[in-house]
Parts: sequence; C-alpha cells; structure tokens
Amino acid sequence: MSPPSTGPEPDSNLLDAVFPAGTLRVLQLTDTHIYADPCGQLLGINTLDSFQQVIAHFRDTHWPLDMLLATGDLVHDASPRGYQKMAAVLAGFGVPVLSLPGNHDVPAVMQDHLHAPGVTTAPVSDHGAWRFVMLDSVIPNDEGGHLAADQIALLDDALASAPEHVLVCMHHQPVKVGSAWIDTMAIDNPAPLFEVIDRHSCVRGILWGHVHQTFEGSRNGVRLMASPSTCVQFAPNEDDFRVDQEPPGFRILALHADGTIGSQVVRIDEMPQGIELASSGY
Repeated sequence: MSPPSTGPEPDSNLLDAVFPAGTLRVLQLTDTHIYADPCGQLLGINTLDSFQQVIAHFRDTHWPLDMLLATGDLVHDASPRGYQKMAAVLAGFGVPVLSLPGNHDVPAVMQDHLHAPGVTTAPVSDHGAWRFVMLDSVIPNDEGGHLAADQIALLDDALASAPEHVLVCMHHQPVKVGSAWIDTMAIDNPAPLFEVIDRHSCVRGILWGHVHQTFEGSRNGVRLMASPSTCVQFAPNEDDFRVDQEPPGFRILALHADGTIGSQVVRIDEMPQGIELASSGY
C-alpha cells in the first residue's frame, strides 16, 4: 500500500472562480458538537453559537451552494433534540445535505431524528457526474474508528456501479495526519479501504473530519482532505493534545465534471470567546 504524501495546497482563489458547467459547489461542515441545550459548551466555546457564526460567514461571503456534506460529530450529546435542531439548520440551506456519524454521535439515534427536507443519512448519492459514498466508521463507545465488513462491501458495490467520479467521505482519518495523540484514534483497519479503492479508478478524493485541523495530501492520485471544526480546533503536528488558536471554519470544494477537485479551507474572522487554551483534553 503506497503511503500518502503531503499536498496539494488548497486553491487560494477557488471561492472567486467562475466554474464551468457541470461543476458542483460543495460545502463541508464537520465536528459541530452541538447539544440539546443551546447553552452547551465544548472547551469553553458555545458550540451552537460558533456553528451559527460559521454558517453566517459562509452565507455572507461564499454563497451559492449546490450540496452540503456533514461529516460527523454533529451532536455532542447524541440527543434526539440535538439532531432535530441540527436537521432544521441543515435544511435551511435549501440544497441536498448528505450526513454521516462521528464518534460522538449515536448512528441509530441520528438516523431516527436527523430528518428534514433534503437532509439524508443515505450512504450513496449521485449528483451530476459524481457519486458520494458516506461511510460509517463509528465504534460504539470508542473514540477511534473502524470500517466494518458491511461498510467495505458497501464501498466496493458503490464503486463498481459508480458514474465517472467518486468522493468517499467518513469521519475518522484513514491515514496519519501527524498529530500523534489523535492518530491513535484513526481508522484501525485502513488496508481493506485502500484495497477496494485501488481496484477502482473512479475515486477522486477522500474527505473526513474528526481531527479538528486542516490536512492536505494525496495517495496514488487520490486527493486526501481533512477540515477544521466549526468550534474548537486542535493544534497540528503535536504529540499531545493542545487547543489551537485558529478560528473555526469550513471547507469548500469545486467538483468538476472532468473529475478534478478544487478545494479551499475558510475560517471565520475571529476566535469565539471563552476558548480554554490551557485544556489538556476533553
């Protein structure tokens, strides 16, 4: 299995570009960590407030949008009320929303309560020339990730029948991102994932959350991308847990009809108030 390499760099002028016909403009929001209680906080940040600041920044500066990807840790307390609140917010974008669970979610509760027009937990969706495969990497009551046999089979089937191009999404990182402490909480069986991907030439990118930081890389021509949280950020390239001073953000992707991917990470202008920078964990 070929190791990942760093790069490519995010596209600095992506958000002002004029895209050719057939391009999908896609927003990734990840690791929102909201609670049933609107006053819920993570490491001193009100996660609902920071989520709303991120959404406002996107709407004010980077609209329009064709699709939204919500890549896990959506509701920190995995509560029905939290998922209902999240569904209402996501539906407000008025575009198809594809979602998957993270280690702080409970997949069954999420499937039962994350319901609103346009919002789905379906694992496979086709839009234009692209197929989106949303994998569940959750291990119950564990912070790390695993792709069960049914998820590997789902991926293999989805790639075998795919249109021209595929973006594979999950919550946990399938490769090391360079932060030793969180790399102990990666997908623990990446080999079957990459064995399937290597058998199919249609995969253009792999996208995930979980790490609360930006990662850019590539493997065998497949783009690898991780994105910042809409609340607390983790400092990159650290052996031990450390809160970063970078503000929350999101990733925007331009998925072209020819299979190329443009991508850029965008952050809000200021750090939300109350962040506990001295925290040793959460």
